[in-house]
Amino acid sequence: MKILLSNDDGVHAPGLQTLRTHMLQLADVVVVAPDRNRSGASNSLTLEHPLHLFTHENGDYSVDGTPTDSVHLAITGLLQEDPEMVISGINAGANMADDVLYSGTVAAAMEGRFLGLPAVAVSLVCKDGRCNHFESAAIAVEKVLERLKDHPLQSDTILNINVPDLPWEEIKGFKVTRLGRRHRSEPVVKMKDPRGKDVYWVGAVGKADDGEEGTDFHAVENGWISVTPIHTDLTHHAMLRGMESWLS
Repeated sequence: MKILLSNDDGVHAPGLQTLRTHMLQLADVVVVAPDRNRSGASNSLTLEHPLHLFTHENGDYSVDGTPTDSVHLAITGLLQEDPEMVISGINAGANMADDVLYSGTVAAAMEGRFLGLPAVAVSLVCKDGRCNHFESAAIAVEKVLERLKDHPLQSDTILNINVPDLPWEEIKGFKVTRLGRRHRSEPVVKMKDPRGKDVYWVGAVGKADDGEEGTDFHAVENGWISVTPIHTDLTHHAMLRGMESWLS
């Protein structure tokens, strides 16, 4: 199996390098990732200037662009042979609920949805900005790949995996979940730069609004690995028939 690895924390991020080490034991691996932290880049592509590719001593590639740029470049020109799947991560921080709309980690996986197997986005749900157990998230990916090998899913699926920041032996197992929902974000933080001009920092993400049983929030909070199947079809199918009569 040939696997393309990417992320949004940058090519040197410990989560990505931990995942790389584990995946090399299972597959032919190529890494194409942003050259720096591009968290929150979502599905953005760089269109107004060319991208530059850098090759590192260990064979990894980095791109001076977004996570989506990295995967797009890899599967539309860089690699002579398509990988069978894309794995994005291990992200240092949660990508649950509304996070998936902004997440570069999830976006990199989405860009690989054209390939033969479901794409995987994996995140370690760290607390207080400290991440300790990337190994647990890497093991979780190994277990998911074993399951996909024996029981493949549709290739247009993205598996969004969130792993509690716990030692592997303390994790209770896997739960299939739906996306929860967050409260609206905290207000922007207004400050002054050294020249007296107003500057604004984006506020912190909102707390869980819908975190009941069955959601990704509830699973992780209770020591389970959350696995949420998502896809790129944003159509609100239940509304189609009602909209037809509304428009007429």
